[in-house]
Amino acid sequence: MISSKWRQLGFGLAHPRATVGYPLAPLAPDPAYRGRVVVDTTRCTGCGGCADVCPARCVRITDLSRDERIIRRHLDRCILCGRCADACAYEAVRLEADWETGTPDRGDLLIEQRLFMGACDRCGRCFIASHPLDHVLTGMRHDEPGRPPGPRTDGGEG
Repeated sequence: MISSKWRQLGFGLAHPRATVGYPLAPLAPDPAYRGRVVVDTTRCTGCGGCADVCPARCVRITDLSRDERIIRRHLDRCILCGRCADACAYEAVRLEADWETGTPDRGDLLIEQRLFMGACDRCGRCFIASHPLDHVLTGMRHDEPGRPPGPRTDGGEG
C-alpha cells in the first residue's frame, strides 16, 4: 500500500503540471480560433457585403432615408465563421482572437453604426463621400425646408 503511494507521488513529481491557472492567468487561445468580430467604422463604407454573406443573419441593415443607413451587428447571434471579414473589400471587419466570449452586459454584443450615404443625383446609387466637405456638397444639411445647403446670409450657420 505504501509502495503504491510512493509510485503515485513519484509520477506526480516527474511529470509537468497538466492544469492551467485560468482565472488568475490569461489563457492563450488556440491558433485556429477565429475570435470576435471587430469593426473599424472609419473604413466601413456601408456596402452591405457582410450582411449578404452572414449565415446567422446577425448583420442587419436599415435605410432610414436616401442618405442615412444604420448597420447593426448582433454579436450574440454570431457563429464566428469569419465570412464577414472575408467579404469586406475595405478590410473594415476583422476577427480578433484575444477575446473571452462571456459578458455580463448584452450591450457589449451590439455594434451599431450610422453612416451618411451620399446619393448620386444622376443614377441614385449610394456612395461614400471621400472628403468631409463632400458631405456638404451632396446635401447633408437642410436647416430650412426647400432651401439648398450653403452659407447663410443672416449670420447663422448653414
